[in-house]
Amino acid sequence: MTARKWPQSMFGNDIRDRARKLFAAVDAKPTEWSIGIAISYAPVRLWHWVNAAAILMLSLTGYVIGTGTPAMSGEASGNFVFGYIRFAHFSAGYVLSIGFLLRIYWALIGNAHAMQIFWVPLWRKCLWREVYHEIRWYAFLTVEPERPVGRNRLAQLAMFFMFTQTITFMVVTGFALYGQGADTDSWQYKLFGWVFSIWPNSQDVHTWHHLGLWVIVTFALVHIYAVVREDSWRAGASL
Repeated sequence: MTARKWPQSMFGNDIRDRARKLFAAVDAKPTEWSIGIAISYAPVRLWHWVNAAAILMLSLTGYVIGTGTPAMSGEASGNFVFGYIRFAHFSAGYVLSIGFLLRIYWALIGNAHAMQIFWVPLWRKCLWREVYHEIRWYAFLTVEPERPVGRNRLAQLAMFFMFTQTITFMVVTGFALYGQGADTDSWQYKLFGWVFSIWPNSQDVHTWHHLGLWVIVTFALVHIYAVVREDSWRAGASL
């Protein structure tokens, strides 16, 4: 009785060919067509703005939760201000988490541009050459960007380290803190309670979670500057 032979295309050549095409597409300089068709998918645009709104809400409410609110006059039962703030924070946290999971799913089923923020070829010299050039361009030390259109390598690097990694950290620590308040039998604590084996003192988790807020704020400021810089250059280049 002979062993069943699976078609080579199922586990062999197709996977290798897809990997080669994927890496080549990520490394290739995008064209105007690829920007319009491949990068600016409607789901990515929708996720971007929903994600931005959730981060804004989380940042504002998180800052208030971390610093506290002024004492309210009257009975505590008649003032639910802090409760509303926490509810808005938790709701935005769920929106951010679900949106991030959907973005990961889109990266898996989309093309190379869809996964750029999750995959950075740090071992390639061309990446660091482009990063150095883009740093000089954003600092007004060179005339034109390395990639006139599309996401440049510096943006890709910043998205990977300052956004995807930070958001992952914030989701994990956020649900751990939420699970601690919800009860040890809650699914949040069962999935993320291991965080307290790293930091047994929950105040340490609060501190690191609060620090993550400032990383995201810093990223947002840099992101906005980069967008204004890109748009200003493109407007001038089109004249």
